[in-house]
Amino acid sequence: MIGIYVRLPIQEGKKDVAIAAFKEIAAKVAGEEGCLLYNLYQNKKDPDALFIMERYKDKEALNLHSSSDYFKAFSGKMAEFLAGAPEMSIMEELVSL
Repeated sequence: MIGIYVRLPIQEGKKDVAIAAFKEIAAKVAGEEGCLLYNLYQNKKDPDALFIMERYKDKEALNLHSSSDYFKAFSGKMAEFLAGAPEMSIMEELVSL
């Protein structure tokens, strides 16, 4: 399993735009074979950012997601709301409940 954690710094006043863009892509990601989790979070200790947690069955599933047309479109829309570069961590799952 592969886990991904992404911190998205959001421009002031653009959080609703970011959430709407995420909802749009999440609806498409829901149909991906091998995508087990694709959720958006907010941390009260970091209110100027949103966080995406993703989980994929394997590298092939991650590659399928990353190469999709809707992911590329979402990446292009991020300029509308990002306040800086996304911070991403790709992790190998060691223990699962």
